[in-house]
Amino acid sequence: MGRYRPPQPASSKYITPEGKQRLAEEVDNLWKKRRPEVTKALAAAAAEGDRSENAEYIYRKKELREIDARVRYLRKRLDGIVVVDRAPDDQHKVYFGAWVRLEDGTGKQSVFRIVGPDEFDPSLGYISMDSPMGRALIGKSLDDEFTLRLPEGEAEYVITEVSYEKIES
Repeated sequence: MGRYRPPQPASSKYITPEGKQRLAEEVDNLWKKRRPEVTKALAAAAAEGDRSENAEYIYRKKELREIDARVRYLRKRLDGIVVVDRAPDDQHKVYFGAWVRLEDGTGKQSVFRIVGPDEFDPSLGYISMDSPMGRALIGKSLDDEFTLRLPEGEAEYVITEVSYEKIES
């Protein structure tokens, strides 16, 4: 008997205009550029003869399935997302799309942007609104303090800046 894994909870459907453009470009690249390349390589591998022991053929079939699965996922995701292209009325609170500067208990400062789950990127400081930090920040205001449970213990933070324009680190 297999292990039962409950389905993942549905992620938030919000995205920035830049994030939607990146997803659309990924679909376009996969469908119009990458898939034809893999299909051509697959046809060449299939022409070599016995497919049961042809590693190149097996690899290309797997690669084609992965591309098709990603394209299906992205198209379905793009159909159901909501593009948030304007700042909220109350720009002193943290909502989707906000840039936030935090200071932890040791005085170290960090800058994050609250984005959708499809566009988070720690290297850019983008965190998902569905992440523990994102959920803790939503609805908070300037100078609010909050505690976040981390693997190494609890950490306290204070919000020192909220902006809907990019904050420089």
